[in-house]
Amino acid sequence: MSLDTNQVLAIADLSRLQIDEKSIAEFQTNLSNVLDLVDQLQAVDTTGVEPMAHPMDAVQRLRADVVTEENNREKFQKIAPSTEKGHYLVPKVVE
Repeated sequence: MSLDTNQVLAIADLSRLQIDEKSIAEFQTNLSNVLDLVDQLQAVDTTGVEPMAHPMDAVQRLRADVVTEENNREKFQKIAPSTEKGHYLVPKVVE
């Protein structure tokens, strides 16, 4: 897909980019190449291909979800500057 100068300037405006007049041709070529690549990718038949979470089909090893520390809430709340009903009270920072 080949973009014309007006399309490149419109894309630059939407992207909030300032492009020099001498750079328009380079942007035009690069953006057209990107769109050509997208067209090639869309042309591939992916029927029957399951989506993957990772391109290398990697699997993350997860540990068992078990409690490894005891509940120290009361201990920490006793030394906190200000608490109420089990919550820590902090100064208001957003109005």
